[in-house]
Amino acid sequence: MARPRKQTYTLEMYLKKNMKGDIDNNADVQRNFAWNNEQINELVVTVLTDDYMPPIILGEEANSKLHIVDGGCRTAALIKFRHMNHKITSAIENSRIPYKKKETDEAGNIIYEDAIFDIKNKTFDKLPEELKEKFNEYQIETVIHEECDSRIISKYIKRYNNHVSMNTDQKAFTYIDRFAGRIRKILDSRFFVDCSVYSEKDKNKGVVERMIVETMMCMNHFDNWKAQAKPAFKYLNEHATEEEFNVFSDNLHRLEKVITSDIRAIFNKKDSFVFLTLFDRFTKLGMDDEKFADFLRDFSDVLRDSRRNEKGQLFDEIDKDLSTKDKQVIIDKLDLLENLMLDFLHIEANENDRISDEQFIAESLGMDIEEVNGNVDFYNESLNDLTSKTIKDGSGLLRDENRRSLLTMMAYSYKEDVDLDNWLAEFAKHNNTYLVDQKKNFIHMKNDFEEWLKEKCMSLT
Repeated sequence: MARPRKQTYTLEMYLKKNMKGDIDNNADVQRNFAWNNEQINELVVTVLTDDYMPPIILGEEANSKLHIVDGGCRTAALIKFRHMNHKITSAIENSRIPYKKKETDEAGNIIYEDAIFDIKNKTFDKLPEELKEKFNEYQIETVIHEECDSRIISKYIKRYNNHVSMNTDQKAFTYIDRFAGRIRKILDSRFFVDCSVYSEKDKNKGVVERMIVETMMCMNHFDNWKAQAKPAFKYLNEHATEEEFNVFSDNLHRLEKVITSDIRAIFNKKDSFVFLTLFDRFTKLGMDDEKFADFLRDFSDVLRDSRRNEKGQLFDEIDKDLSTKDKQVIIDKLDLLENLMLDFLHIEANENDRISDEQFIAESLGMDIEEVNGNVDFYNESLNDLTSKTIKDGSGLLRDENRRSLLTMMAYSYKEDVDLDNWLAEFAKHNNTYLVDQKKNFIHMKNDFEEWLKEKCMSLT
């Protein structure tokens, strides 16, 4: 049998041949059109930006009739947009298409100027003439198998379509290009071999990548939690930091040393991100990691089935009526687990959590409570202005649980008449986490600032 030949058409000619029946898109074994609006959007952008599209595979009968073997959905999508008044949806990404706009200058000469057209909610007829021409003139590559009959065409259809399309998690991974390499490296961690129960199927289907993203969101960006995969990956791509990934990777390596076979089942595809977030909170207690493993054993053996939260729910009842990705479900699970863990470790709730911000500031700085009450709104406004200039959005330092120590630093700066701007910018570059005990965290920051100030003064002498 002869090698398949290559044939290139303009998109306009290719679609006309389809409309006339010279190229048939209805082979008996061909699947029905199955694309959604997002896929059509992306294909139209590919054409209008002159990006690459894989060749359409055709089978040619002895009478020269052509049948689409692979590329039927692409063909149908292009026909819908070009000839069936299909409208690009508003959810499209990269909707602003650059092109050369044809103009005439004062002397009557034709000139071409850079222009941009937003194709959101537009049909083909609404495109400027220049983009219509670009669409029609796009070069479609085809590969044609000659001397085919219906049996051979069916064989080729099976061959070229013998693949599995990306699932939701795999496709979402394409939206985290900034950190894809880091995540792939983390996947090689021994944790996912010896300390968890992810199957090879889970790993191949992108389940572990999604768990990593969910853990990162819980640890560092929970205020902006996204239940769906794609929005979560996109958000983390825009807001995560290398420091956050360093902390997560270090946590996994620490767990590798203490998780044993009797408790590894806790780290499954349903709850891993919750327990990894719990461990991140545990690390701020300054205790030996073996204590966390001991807690997990007690949780597995006793607490899971005997201790209820304030709503009267056992751990496994919390997501009974809601999705495991629901934000309130995650809040309730973490609250229950953290309370159980603190009880197990015999750690009482911090007394500082029971007093007001004003009392906390007054006691920490030896100030009169009335003076603090009169200035606390000013401290808050000044802190908002300071952090917006010095701390990157998404940093763990900006979590609500850490605001009290930052607010006290702000009050300290006015009390001592010192400027925190340069110090905090430097501090935030190297710190993304904080001590749970806000009194200790304030002292830690105050000591760091005073050391920074001392080094600065020495450099000037």
